[in-house]
Amino acid sequence: MQDITLANETHLDELARLFNLYRIFYEQEDDYEAAYAFIKKRIMNQESIIFLSCKGSNKYNGFVQLYPSFCSVSGIPILILYDLYVDKDQRGLSIGRSLMNQAKIFARDNGYKRLELSTAKDNLIGQSLYESLGYEQDNEFYHYSLEIEGD
Repeated sequence: MQDITLANETHLDELARLFNLYRIFYEQEDDYEAAYAFIKKRIMNQESIIFLSCKGSNKYNGFVQLYPSFCSVSGIPILILYDLYVDKDQRGLSIGRSLMNQAKIFARDNGYKRLELSTAKDNLIGQSLYESLGYEQDNEFYHYSLEIEGD
């Protein structure tokens, strides 16, 4: 039996462990303290919605993080699905799918009109999951980013 839980401050240690592994997966330095500080701030300031997965034990094995936003053109509230991670030894057990489905249920139940996400071009496994859940690849717009350097 797999349980999906809305994360809160009591989950910080396990969530930070998973978030640190997620960052390492994306070739960032192993830094549990930075992961903990980042995730704690999101939860304490209610800046994101995070669901955790637990399957058959008290150890959490995956998470999805959502950021509330808006689509100005459509005039609707949306959620940006920014982070999805499943422990390496737990992949292939439909945990990612369950987390994605929980994100959709949360969006629907809370008045959000769309879920949006970006993924790496070489993340074929993720793309397959997203498309199997009805997500459509955007071929109309490019995604750009600008790094802001501090003083």
